[in-house]
Amino acid sequence: MPDRWIEPLGLLTGPAAAAAMEAGLALPLQGGPTAFALVRLVGRGGECLVSATAIPPPWHGLVPPLIEAPPPFAGLVPRFGCGAPLVMGVVNVTPDSVSGDGLLAAGLAGEALVAAALAQGQAMLAAGADILDIGGESTRPGAAPVTPEEECRRILPVIRALAPLAPLSVDTRNALTMREALAAGARIVNDISALRHDPGAARVVAEAGAPLILMHMLGDDPRRMQDDPRYADVTLEVADFLAERLAAVEAAGIPRHRIALDPGLGFGKLLEHNLALLHRLPLLAGLGCPLLVGASRKRSIGRLSGAMEGGRARMPGSVAAALFAAARGAAILRVHDVAETVQALRVQQAALSGDTPADRR
Repeated sequence: MPDRWIEPLGLLTGPAAAAAMEAGLALPLQGGPTAFALVRLVGRGGECLVSATAIPPPWHGLVPPLIEAPPPFAGLVPRFGCGAPLVMGVVNVTPDSVSGDGLLAAGLAGEALVAAALAQGQAMLAAGADILDIGGESTRPGAAPVTPEEECRRILPVIRALAPLAPLSVDTRNALTMREALAAGARIVNDISALRHDPGAARVVAEAGAPLILMHMLGDDPRRMQDDPRYADVTLEVADFLAERLAAVEAAGIPRHRIALDPGLGFGKLLEHNLALLHRLPLLAGLGCPLLVGASRKRSIGRLSGAMEGGRARMPGSVAAALFAAARGAAILRVHDVAETVQALRVQQAALSGDTPADRR
């Protein structure tokens, strides 16, 4: 377990970041284009603020993961520019999704369900999604668990239909579902339990050679994760958890270069915890993996925006959270509203770089 962390501060973007790095006044955040001019050195005995280019020698071993670019997650490069995050579109094959878009809620089944999922996935891809995330179990607070067999029944026809069109991730905690989904054409495993729920999951992922997303969740039961969550320092506790899980899955034969990390906004966290994690996201870059952020349509967005009815009413707030996460180093954004997020990211990237995108000249 790490006992020290370097937290990048004083983030710079665009021409200012490039100039500061060239002048030796800042360092690149995971390879850039964002840079950081200051750092907070966080130890168990306290913390202090120093220039990013004056980090004391005893801390130098923690610098490389912060400044070196991780390998592209799952070999994927964002469609609309260097430095932009990958966009993961969510396809929920559930009746009770908190986001209000579960395909089973409409009473669809069989060919009609597959057709609806195919249309939804095609629309997301046309709008600019890089990955589609397919899930068959709602993990909202209080949701009833789904057996792996039922989960497979829901999602495998959808995966087979969408796999020829795009890279797919399977959102599951169950080893059986992982194995069957990968055989059906999914490429990535996205596990909210960070491979804690099912003892056989690590072996399935290791043997398949699949890229993996590990997420932080307080406890191991989504039904009770929001029962009075408490942290002394949520960012450090999430960082410690993810470091421990990284070590565990590496020991199980899954190399770090295939892993992305998700701080798990809304999974055993109150509004103030989610905001702290977004604000201090660069600290997690010290683990040397791409960071995924999924704030889309969550309850915290509703509380901040006033859109308490949920669903698509939370789209504008979700886009704002996605832009903030992207500016703080998120490499993957998991979203429901792909077209709106991609449009906002295009404008953000152009504004930050001060240059017109090549495909818009």
